[in-house]
Order: sequence, then structure tokens, then C-alpha cells
Amino acid sequence: MSGRFTGPQKAVYEVVLAAQLACLDAVRPGAEFHDYHKMAERVLAQGYIDIGLCRGSLDEVLETGAYKQFYMHRAGHWLGMDVHDAGLYQLKGASQKLVPGMVLTVEPGTYIRPADNVPDDFWDIGIRIEDDVLVTATGIENLTLGAPKSVAEVEAACRR
Repeated sequence: MSGRFTGPQKAVYEVVLAAQLACLDAVRPGAEFHDYHKMAERVLAQGYIDIGLCRGSLDEVLETGAYKQFYMHRAGHWLGMDVHDAGLYQLKGASQKLVPGMVLTVEPGTYIRPADNVPDDFWDIGIRIEDDVLVTATGIENLTLGAPKSVAEVEAACRR
């Protein structure tokens, strides 16, 4: 353990971080719960194309679901009395609107299993970046803002 990312680890981490930051920007009062998940899908799919894990245009990768080989979960969930708190994500078939006082996780991730279409250097890389946020009247309050997040911050924390 060197406390430093390998090239492929860093590339994947930066893709997940870009998705996580985009998701944080998408969480706001009045937005639909599923909006930030859709943002995660778009940013991750483009990132997978950029680093060579998926092939084709962004629209093709999203339409075929090719990105799901590496992203098979949602971008977050309600947070409250339980880690996965109770609550509906949809009401009458429509995505729940976010309102002030709601608390949720923002945690896109990537899990790369060995496969014929995956370069060996990417095998067994798993990254998930989580923040917990409170929806406020004007946006969000990030409850986990102090956690290391950039590549440099994570590497520094790992060397301690």
C-alpha cells in the first residue's frame, strides 16, 4: 500500500468524483428525487467512454444500458432514523419532489469486475463517494463537507 492511486484507480476515482459533484449540484428543493440519479448515469457513462470502459456515443451507452456493467445501483437514498430510511421515492407514479427538511445520501459509485471487455488494470476497482445532505429552502447543507474528497486529499489521508 503506497497511499497513492494507480493510474486506472485515479481515472475511475475522478469519474466517480465528477458524477458525485454533479449530483450535489442537482439536489435542490423542487427537483425530483430521480434527477440526481439521472445525472449520475450521464456523467458516469461519459466517464466510462472517456477512459475506455464503454464504447459508442453517450446516447448509445445510455440507451443500451452498457454503463450498468459498472453502475448497478442508485445515486442515493433517504437518510433518517435508519441508514436506509423509510419513505417513498415515487408518489402516484411520479418521482418525489425534494423539499426543505429532507435528508438524503448522494453516493454514486463504480464497481469494475473482471470481464473480457475490461482491461486488466481496471479489474476489481470499486469506488463510492458519499455525502449526506439536508435539503434547505435555498439548496443543500452538506453534512459531510469535511471529509477528504479530491485525489490529493484522499492520498494525503491514506499516507497518515
